[in-house]
Amino acid sequence: MRVELITTGSELLLGQIVNTNSAYMAAHLNDIGFDVFYQTTVGDNHDRMKAVIETALTRADIIITTGGLGPTQGDITKYVCAEITGSPMITDEESLNRMNSHFTLKNIKMTQNNLRQVLVPENSRVFLNYNGIAPGIVQVYRGKYIINLPGPPREMKDMFDRSLRPFLKEKFGLKNVIHSLVLNTFDIGESLLETKIRDLILKQKNPTLALLVRPSGVIIRITAKSDNLSDAEALITPLRQAIYSRIGEYIYAENDDNMEHVVGKLLQTSHQTISCAESCTGGLLTSRLTDIAGSSEYLLGSIVSYSNAVKINHLGVPSAVLAAKGAVSEETAQYMAEGAAKVLSADIGVGITGIAGPGGGTDKKPVGLVYISVTGKRGTFTTKNLLSGKRNEIKYRATQKALNMVRLYLENKSVR
Repeated sequence: MRVELITTGSELLLGQIVNTNSAYMAAHLNDIGFDVFYQTTVGDNHDRMKAVIETALTRADIIITTGGLGPTQGDITKYVCAEITGSPMITDEESLNRMNSHFTLKNIKMTQNNLRQVLVPENSRVFLNYNGIAPGIVQVYRGKYIINLPGPPREMKDMFDRSLRPFLKEKFGLKNVIHSLVLNTFDIGESLLETKIRDLILKQKNPTLALLVRPSGVIIRITAKSDNLSDAEALITPLRQAIYSRIGEYIYAENDDNMEHVVGKLLQTSHQTISCAESCTGGLLTSRLTDIAGSSEYLLGSIVSYSNAVKINHLGVPSAVLAAKGAVSEETAQYMAEGAAKVLSADIGVGITGIAGPGGGTDKKPVGLVYISVTGKRGTFTTKNLLSGKRNEIKYRATQKALNMVRLYLENKSVR
């Protein structure tokens, strides 16, 4: 079945909010065998929205909209769809009762315009909203399905999983399963990665291969289509093994696993502790480590040593080293890592110092120059990195590099 996703709302076109609804729906529709052929975003304009939906009806079997079900005059999506199908609007009594209970429970006076939220096209199927008020709507028009879901992601996701997914299975069954495996890589560029697996890409059929660049590194997505999940996984396995044999040293995780989670698990299983000394990253590495539940088992603390005085007084960086080599240097990063481990009594210390920009760079020490050092019983390992991007991008990439160095250290591999 051909699916078109239509997200509505002028705030999306203005860039005021990020459109996460399409990504969520596309991924989950693929999982149950539906092909998303088109994604469209349109503002809260009657004529343009009508034209977009009418165009979708010419090329898709199922049209799913998000947004435009609320109480204001700008919420027009379901009215435009009802106009196209020629259906009068009626009150959905169950949604009305739930809305009255909602306002009574919260002791809030209901305004008259809220009644707009429980109006639905006549003869439509209703999906109750368990995280809000406006129900979802399904209309059948000329053999095609027009489905309206709420815009707030929390409401949309719950309705998709609770109501739309079972509805689609009921109507269409699971003729195919589209399953993907994602391999997360780091420290290898897109061009080199493609070179190493180019023959696999050229002969792809089912499963298919795609390379996607992310701030965390390049990901490889392997996608197979089959009658069931186990068969799709069986199709993916040989290709997964072939890729690991070529570039396994650069793969740090699969699917949604991120670098901080991988490092956290390694620290837990090895029963080692870690501490950080951060300059240009300003505590971002420590923050990422604490994003993982249970990080208190292995993260002892951090020193944000932005000034030379803190580097000297709290980490033991010699003033002579700072004078001769500078705050951004291999030697300073090493002393920072060793100082963090010593002062906080950790098994592993990490030191980061660099120039995140946009100013402060020189010909010899440009913006993006970052030194990272990791120290422990295996020894001290320090890398010089020239990172690109804006200030926040350089900071993130520096922490990703630091985490990868810790990962390699813990896996007893060559730290680079």
